[in-house]
Amino acid sequence: MTATTMKIDEVGASSDMLEHWHDINWAECHKNVKRLQARIVKATAEGRWGKVKNLQRILTHSFSAKAIAVKRVTENLGKRTAGVDGETWNTPESKADAIDSLKRRGYKSSPLRRVEIPKKNGKKRKLGIPTMKDRAMQALHLLALEPVAETTGDQNSYGFRPERSTADAREQAFNALAKAASPQWILEGDIKGCFDNISHEWLLGNIPTDRKILKEWLKAGVIYNGELNETETGTPQGGIISPTLANLALDGLEKVINHNFKTLRYWENEVKKSKNPKVNFIRYADDFIITGISKELLENEVKPLVKNFLKERGLELSPEKTKITHIKDGFDFLGWNFRKYNSKLLIKPSKESVKSILRKVKEILDSNKTTKTENVINLLNPVITGWANYHKGTVAKETFSYVDHQIWMKTWQWAVRRHPNKGKIWIKEKYFKSVDNRHWVFSGDNQGEQSTRLASMSEFPIERHIKIQANANPYDPKYEQYFEKRLHAKMTKGQVGKTKLARLWVQQKGICPVCNMRIDDVENFNIHHIVEKAKGGKDINSNLVILHPNCHRKVHSRNLKVGKPDRETDL
Repeated sequence: MTATTMKIDEVGASSDMLEHWHDINWAECHKNVKRLQARIVKATAEGRWGKVKNLQRILTHSFSAKAIAVKRVTENLGKRTAGVDGETWNTPESKADAIDSLKRRGYKSSPLRRVEIPKKNGKKRKLGIPTMKDRAMQALHLLALEPVAETTGDQNSYGFRPERSTADAREQAFNALAKAASPQWILEGDIKGCFDNISHEWLLGNIPTDRKILKEWLKAGVIYNGELNETETGTPQGGIISPTLANLALDGLEKVINHNFKTLRYWENEVKKSKNPKVNFIRYADDFIITGISKELLENEVKPLVKNFLKERGLELSPEKTKITHIKDGFDFLGWNFRKYNSKLLIKPSKESVKSILRKVKEILDSNKTTKTENVINLLNPVITGWANYHKGTVAKETFSYVDHQIWMKTWQWAVRRHPNKGKIWIKEKYFKSVDNRHWVFSGDNQGEQSTRLASMSEFPIERHIKIQANANPYDPKYEQYFEKRLHAKMTKGQVGKTKLARLWVQQKGICPVCNMRIDDVENFNIHHIVEKAKGGKDINSNLVILHPNCHRKVHSRNLKVGKPDRETDL
């Protein structure tokens, strides 16, 4: 069946024949998938696993879900990275044909292409790259699995879950440790080779998804240096579904800990007394912390529970990274340092995180010694703004000033090295300008444009992150208004250097005028001129709209006219 004759099924976007990838009604596709996901959540909460399985089958056989799966793998960062077959889906025709190829019958997973990525500790992370078809199949089945994972998952698990982030984990740690009566001891847990060592038998026996398809992914093997190696344990690290599989394997640890320590009692002076052990569990992917009232409690009672839980899944704690620390000494978690100073908990960017960004800035400058200044700035700015956005919810003002100064010193050295025969005054006037109240701003030639001057972390206000409700489920319709409010705050609050985006997003009521779907990613959008600049269009709000990248490509490939959306929303 070709892309021009593909029939859309009964739960698809339309009853018409699909003539082109850009003819797909994405709003209808998302509506159909969302409706089925909500039914999966309800059945899961009621423990009706037979119905869950039937709904998952309907979803994974639907045109809507297949189209969304193909769209995801052809728009993410790895869209140009091929697997062992060398294929990428980079044309509308290949994407449309790919939808029809996602069938359970006869499906055979291809081996992964192994690459190795250097880690901070000098070791290498093994990453497996699936083929485009395998990625799309994983994305398809993830649509059916994730609603189950979100309904059954640990409430204080925050890694690789929709609408959750490291900032949520940080705030939960603050809630557990900040008070005067909070626990003082922390077990820092790290699982040794989590993705590489999870038991296949446990996954096949416990993951609520199509076991035939899951087994294909787990047993696909890896090609490295031209040789095929079998995979006996672990999930395909690099696969879209792998983080959710790992989360499902680790879910339940919080419940085990709560069950064992909510009713814990101690003997004191031969009198039986109830005492709160203050055991709190916070996990992000395979990194976690557990609090307790004493080192002995964590070492002798909590740690054995964790070890037994992991052993059933073929996992174990990393001896060198798992340790017990007092809050006065502080500990690092997710790039932040948590420590109490005179009984006050302060969360700051960790020293290792500061070293990491300065090392990255140095690498950019060293590898671009003769590059145009504007291009160097455009390479540096995403690194600087990304790091500042990550840490702006902590006590980071002093750290921001320190990093800004270190970056200034590195840019000055870069400029001096380019002109060994010029004086310092000449170099200063060429590369460093005064902008508003800022002096010595590293700048390119077009001084009036934001893109040609170096971003400053000191411009970022410190803002407290509002933690997600522990039981909030993005696939459950009863939380829809809650997540709409959080989306509005994310897209409009604290957008340093992006006030134009915030204004346009509010004007458009958060809706892309091409597909009528929400724009919900502050980093993934395109600004489109309604009247092209070449035809006299201006950079003013009335002539600008924000679009999804795929929608923007559709507008230009088909010469579509775009206006401001007029759809009303609840935002």
